[in-house]
Amino acid sequence: MKTPIFLTLAIGLLCAGPALAQTDKAFEPGAVWPDDKGVHINAHGGGILEHAGVYYWFGEHKTEGGAGNLAQVGVHVYSSRNLTDWRDEGIALAVADDPLSDIVKGSVIERPKVIYNPGTRKFVMWFHLELKGQGYSAARSGVAVADKVTGPYVYQTSFRPNAGAWPIHLAEDQKDPATSVIARDHKTGQMARDMTLFVDDDGAAYHLYASEENHTLHISRLSPDFQRPAGEYARMMPFADDEAPAIFKREGSYYLVTSGLSGWAPNAARSYVASHIYGPWTALGNPVRGTPEQAKITFGGQSTHAMTLKRKGCERQILMLDIWRPKNAIDGRYAWLPVEWEAGKPVVRWRERWTLADLDALPCHSAATPEATP
Repeated sequence: MKTPIFLTLAIGLLCAGPALAQTDKAFEPGAVWPDDKGVHINAHGGGILEHAGVYYWFGEHKTEGGAGNLAQVGVHVYSSRNLTDWRDEGIALAVADDPLSDIVKGSVIERPKVIYNPGTRKFVMWFHLELKGQGYSAARSGVAVADKVTGPYVYQTSFRPNAGAWPIHLAEDQKDPATSVIARDHKTGQMARDMTLFVDDDGAAYHLYASEENHTLHISRLSPDFQRPAGEYARMMPFADDEAPAIFKREGSYYLVTSGLSGWAPNAARSYVASHIYGPWTALGNPVRGTPEQAKITFGGQSTHAMTLKRKGCERQILMLDIWRPKNAIDGRYAWLPVEWEAGKPVVRWRERWTLADLDALPCHSAATPEATP
């Protein structure tokens, strides 16, 4: 096992203000990453929410062995002010004991993401849900809400999104249920597996999810309370076989990193750009820079979230990857890497060790909104 990712846990930093002096705390992709209790962070397939100057990392709580790939505990949450030292805030959403609950222990809860709704003052969590004992056939979206960022989150419902709604710009030949998966699922709702959430500059929120038997990503606008689909959605690169979406916006353009379809096994990442969130999207190729083997398997990881940091008047991104260990789920690792740019394309390179100072050294895109500087 590699040396723990951080040799010192500066718990006091968690109580400091949001604008901290630059530290030399390092990220070590693929290494064990201890929390404030010295335990490897348990937040797989996760995402980051920044709220009131604090970063919150939500992810799947895994347990030992292959059974740990099922939801045995729920969704874990951690907090940090510097993105390197994380305090265990406990279980944000717990599995249910009721065998009739959608989120009963032994169901599948994957890729939880949380966004804040300023109108309702609620924190809204979405996740990919598979019902207990049904494998991956349910392909549903689950929603939970909380009054406090760390929870507890109260489970609301699950569904297949956009029942009875057609995506924008759908060709007429795709409305035949005999030949089209999207038409087959039109009345009952579209399949939804790997997912993420995105809040745009105008406050509109979107749900991105792998659909149509995982062959096409859908981008779906959410209702004003962020708890349901609004019935307006688009298909992104139909039949391109994308999953594991991670989206961010830079200089008015939307960028998306995804993976191909190979189960738990890593594969080559893809990247895309669009001037509107509904597209059309243009393929930019594999964003990984390194050896052919690294590019072929994305450093052994799979995308889960793209985090935008506003620091020192600049916007820069960090791509979060999961290195899955399905035979011993709790041992899954995390690889966070700075996003660099080549000819207008986002790229990532493997770094054994890097700091926020290294991120700050990358070319700057001016930040238009206030900073929350770790």
